[in-house]
Amino acid sequence: MDDANLRQHLVGLLRSRGAHPDFAAAVGGLEPALHGRLAPGCPHTPWQLVEHLRIAQWDILEFCRSPEHASPPWPDGYWPASASPPDQRAWERSVEAFRADLEALCDLVRDPATDLLAPLPWGGGQTVLHQALLAADHNAYHLGQLVLLRRLLGAWPA
Repeated sequence: MDDANLRQHLVGLLRSRGAHPDFAAAVGGLEPALHGRLAPGCPHTPWQLVEHLRIAQWDILEFCRSPEHASPPWPDGYWPASASPPDQRAWERSVEAFRADLEALCDLVRDPATDLLAPLPWGGGQTVLHQALLAADHNAYHLGQLVLLRRLLGAWPA
C-alpha cells in the first residue's frame, strides 16, 4: 500500500466510514431533553459521552501537534462534571469542537509532510499513525455506546 492510500484509509477510519454510524449520525436529531438522560443500566448520559469524545480527541490531537501540551488529569479531566449540559449552546459547542478537531486530525493525517511512522519527539514512542488509530478506536467505542444509549432511550431511528 502506498503512502497516499494509507492516509486515505486512515481518514476513512477516523470518519467512521464502514462498520458503524459516524459522529453526525450518532448525535443527529437527538432531542435536547435527552442530552442529560440516563437509561437503566447505563453509566453515562449522551452529554457525558459527547463531551468525553470531544475531550479525548482534542487531547490526542494536541499531543500530536505540541510538545507543550499537557493532558487533563485521568480520569476526571476526561469527563464533564455534570450529567447534563449547562445549556443547549454547550451541547452545540461540544459537537462543533469534536467535528473541528476531527477535521484537524484528518488534515494532519492527509498532510504528506506528516511522517506517520516517526516517533513524536516529546512522546514515549508514539507516532501520528498510533495516535490516529487510537482516536479512531476510542471514537468507535464511545459512538457505539451512544447509539446503544439512544436505542435504550427510544431515540434511535428504526
